[in-house]
Amino acid sequence: MVLRFTRLRAAVAAAAMTLAASAIAAAVGAPTAAADTSTCSGSGTISAGDYIIQANEWNSSSQQCLNYSGGTAWSVSQADFNLPTNGAPATYPSIYKGCHWGMCTANSGLPIQVSSLGSAASSWSTVQPGSGAYDVAYDIWFNSTPTTSGQPDGTEMMIWLNSRGGVQPFGSLTGTSNAAGYNWNVWTGQQASWKIISYTLNPGGTSFNNLDIKALVNDAVARGSLNPSHYLIDAEAGFEIWQGGQGLATNSFSFNATSGSNSGGGTGTGGGGTGGCSVAYTVSNQWDTGFTANVTVTNTGTAPTNGWKVTWSWGGNQQISNVWNATESHSGSSETVTNAGYNGAIAPGGNTSFGFQAGYSGANPAPTPVCTAS
Repeated sequence: MVLRFTRLRAAVAAAAMTLAASAIAAAVGAPTAAADTSTCSGSGTISAGDYIIQANEWNSSSQQCLNYSGGTAWSVSQADFNLPTNGAPATYPSIYKGCHWGMCTANSGLPIQVSSLGSAASSWSTVQPGSGAYDVAYDIWFNSTPTTSGQPDGTEMMIWLNSRGGVQPFGSLTGTSNAAGYNWNVWTGQQASWKIISYTLNPGGTSFNNLDIKALVNDAVARGSLNPSHYLIDAEAGFEIWQGGQGLATNSFSFNATSGSNSGGGTGTGGGGTGGCSVAYTVSNQWDTGFTANVTVTNTGTAPTNGWKVTWSWGGNQQISNVWNATESHSGSSETVTNAGYNGAIAPGGNTSFGFQAGYSGANPAPTPVCTAS
């Protein structure tokens, strides 16, 4: 499997990529978005109401021009890139809401902590030319703190709605998902300071209405690729281009996220003294005969834990088939899950999580798990 390298913004130094100092200065120098209706600058931006359109040409010096036609509609009016598809793309022209490397849009409602994400949905209509090598993808960023002026240190979640020319996401194909009611291939990888998870739609499409981004966020949490204590800070939608690119366009775009109660699940506490812990259970994805869930264990004590155990009893006929980041055993309807060898130690106020997949028939009532720390 040939791996491609993810985008490294011009504001970030990386051992695998060398960017000219002038490009770095251009990427971080402008504190606000320009009010232009077109730009041919590799670091150019265009204001679009509550959104910002960005050229984001970070891996090429070839000419790229963007044109803004009002609302959230924009296009790549000039581009003819020619990079090999087994490496990094030349550019990621995109529209975004939130904060991208310290440049923030108005009225975004972000940041929102993942564990408090009530809803996140997006509609996007695109134009995709029949030639070239590119993807049509969201790039959604999560950070360990509510703000950052540089590279986010949490998770980069990409959602590929389509692609052509044989391009592939960063990392390795590690699973599948039917989150948000679509069929996805799931790719995961690790950069120096952040995780990457990519969902590639099968088959792809050109226009989507009210795509449930939150369902994909919950799926990423359940897989251990996203920490529920991290913050959603930025949602971008655009085109990673390796070859060609002229004619790619967005007809309309929207992204909206709100705070609220995350879906499903119960909470419980256990232990006491210096070693207490609490646990939160969240159903991340559910279908007719099965579901995935994420369980977050938080150290509520005053000393680090050496280990932890979570127990609960099912209210239905649920049966776990696969667990990650923990060890599971059961007797009848009673479940016992203990830490893996690498996540038993939790600092005071810190947390860790595990996930699982289970089958069921009929109802799927959420249990109330109880945590015990040692």
